[in-house]
Amino acid sequence: MPALTRRSLLAGAAATAALSTLGAPRVLAAPRNPVPLTREEHRVVIIGSGFGGGVTALRFAQAGVPSLVLERGLRWPTGPNAETFPHPTSPDKRLFWLGSAPSLFGIVPLGFEPYTGLLERVGGNGMNILCAAGVGGGSLLYQGMTLQPSEEVFNANLPEQLDYARMDRVYYPRVARMLRLETAPDELVDSKTYLPSRVFARNVQRAGYALEKVPMPIDWSYALRELNGEMKPSYTNGDCAFGVNNGGKHSVDVTYLAAAEATGLATVATLHNVTDVALGKDGRWRVFADRIATDGTVLEQKIITTRALVMAAGTAGTTRLLMRAAAKELIPDLPDGLGTNWGSNGDRIYFWTDFAEDFGMPQGGPVVYCSKEWDDPALANTVIQASIPPLPDIRSTMLVGYGVSQGRGRFVYDSTKDDAVLHWPADGDTRLYRRIQERVSTIAGPFSTLLDTTAVYPSTWHPLGGASMGIVCDLAGRVKGHRGLYVLDGALMPGNTAACNPSMTIAAVAERATDELLAQDAGVVF
Repeated sequence: MPALTRRSLLAGAAATAALSTLGAPRVLAAPRNPVPLTREEHRVVIIGSGFGGGVTALRFAQAGVPSLVLERGLRWPTGPNAETFPHPTSPDKRLFWLGSAPSLFGIVPLGFEPYTGLLERVGGNGMNILCAAGVGGGSLLYQGMTLQPSEEVFNANLPEQLDYARMDRVYYPRVARMLRLETAPDELVDSKTYLPSRVFARNVQRAGYALEKVPMPIDWSYALRELNGEMKPSYTNGDCAFGVNNGGKHSVDVTYLAAAEATGLATVATLHNVTDVALGKDGRWRVFADRIATDGTVLEQKIITTRALVMAAGTAGTTRLLMRAAAKELIPDLPDGLGTNWGSNGDRIYFWTDFAEDFGMPQGGPVVYCSKEWDDPALANTVIQASIPPLPDIRSTMLVGYGVSQGRGRFVYDSTKDDAVLHWPADGDTRLYRRIQERVSTIAGPFSTLLDTTAVYPSTWHPLGGASMGIVCDLAGRVKGHRGLYVLDGALMPGNTAACNPSMTIAAVAERATDELLAQDAGVVF
């Protein structure tokens, strides 16, 4: 076994935070010949199975509207002592979407065979986007921080016509119930491996900042059972950055989608990679999809026809498909603002090394506490501490900040690639970044060093916008001027989600939208 060095340890820990280096965008393997072409018709087609797609599938099914959900990735079933997800300290082909492993901080890359893994890096000019693949979308990999914005910050950054009072009364609670939110119990937080959480809490309070526990879509009894030796560690040793093998995480696949499929009216088709969308001469939508093997080989080409098409492929997936359709005139007269109003949610990820405090190893995860600074709606931000994978003790942990993102990028279609590429300004979100830097520096203290991984490798886990409400769509996700075409994912957001990580607001807006669509569009379009 090679000797461990600080350099290699930094690379292993940073894999949970600086994954903007995850290789090139996927390249599908050459199709076998001949590849059969089949045609299907469905009442509703939903592209993507993350928060937007999961909410839509369930609410439509409960209303008696059948749908086909197209997911490019795999199912990732978990359970006690499972080995479903890759481990951060020993990544393998399961981590990467049809690409090769990256180099991190100059470490020589490892080669993996192409596989329909969990993560795709979508490269941009000035900023990279990290996208999930698999049934459940980003909920498979997100840490799980499920935060609801305050009314003041919400109304300053999202359209007031969404009606915060109703969102607060109906839709945010609906999401909270579906995800079965809980904060970490004190019994767990007081245990040995959650020392970094306690140090963060102490330092936040010493600095005079607000502190509270984060609602998480987690059954924390699983972590307590790990402490009791009933399961091998997954939560309690921080080995959960790329999915929780033991289960207990209420991701979209085991909540919204499981409930949708149980009705018999929602069908999830895995390993279906959508390549184009188009409007037919008969006014119906065409979805062109490749059914692929796990190495990317095209096994079957499909043309799927529907009267109602819901784009829920994530910010990058939805925006790029629509921009490709516009550029190739597959869908005429798409709104001029398509591809604009893109924001990073202000993501900033730090590697925190403290020479006065030994955080210990392993570290319990994924997240326990947050510190909100939401008094100024224009600069509202949130800081959290997150565990690093189980490594030898290097006196380090992670700090993460995000907030109201004022910087805006745009996608530009590149005909040589037949793809839309993100362009992000070099000074995007500088004011927010400076405030987050001030806060994390104060929290870390004078005997610490902070490695800003986002400055080294500009990237975001929380891409937002590209087909924004008010510009491309209305508040229910209807694409302007196009009957039966909807956007219900992060692309619909106006560049930020009001100082919160996006999952809860994306889901709540989708809940609101599906209520409206079922009331107003079902008899006409569906």
